[in-house]
Amino acid sequence: MEAQAATSFDPGRYLTRVNGSEYLEVKWRLVWLRDLHPNAAVDTELVHQDDRLAIFRARVTLPDGGSATGWGSESPDDFRDYIEKAETKAVGRALAALGFGTQFCPDFDFGAAVGKVVDSPIDFASTRGRRAGTGQAADADRGGRQVASVNQVATGRQVAFLQAVARAAGLDEAGLDEEARRGFGRPVVELSRRDASALIERLQARRGEADLAS
Repeated sequence: MEAQAATSFDPGRYLTRVNGSEYLEVKWRLVWLRDLHPNAAVDTELVHQDDRLAIFRARVTLPDGGSATGWGSESPDDFRDYIEKAETKAVGRALAALGFGTQFCPDFDFGAAVGKVVDSPIDFASTRGRRAGTGQAADADRGGRQVASVNQVATGRQVAFLQAVARAAGLDEAGLDEEARRGFGRPVVELSRRDASALIERLQARRGEADLAS
């Protein structure tokens, strides 16, 4: 194993404020990576792209063998340069999984601070009311959203992401439907949002295990 190198990079100097929270942009996570591990490898792959959605997969590998995979998806409704943003998001998530800026980004704060940050601050005002809720009102809101997640059918964007992840894992449409039926008792087009998310995570984990074995 490679000895842990000393780093001169101080992430605290490069934090920005996003809606009152500290955030370390992806570019500074990359600087931090190169300062600590100049020979680290950053590989990206465009898994899916059309006029509605771009999905990237990024893999960061350290010289000592440590590695992490990140996925990023964006649409032109969110960003004009949605292809580039999807790649940046994937790289940022892989870096965060390795500990570069994890505590200074919302990438893994599912349900706590939902937003569209990639490498630039985005207004989280639309979620402020939900995050500010306390007591019974907040519990009722969370419970209502959980029920909605269970009952609502997966969105078209979510299904497209699922199909792209499945192709990356070596599954065709028939194989993906079989996975959905085996795990949730219904075909992909009938999955709820929560079940589709769970299946995406399962396929991503399988792809990661295959990468480690190769």
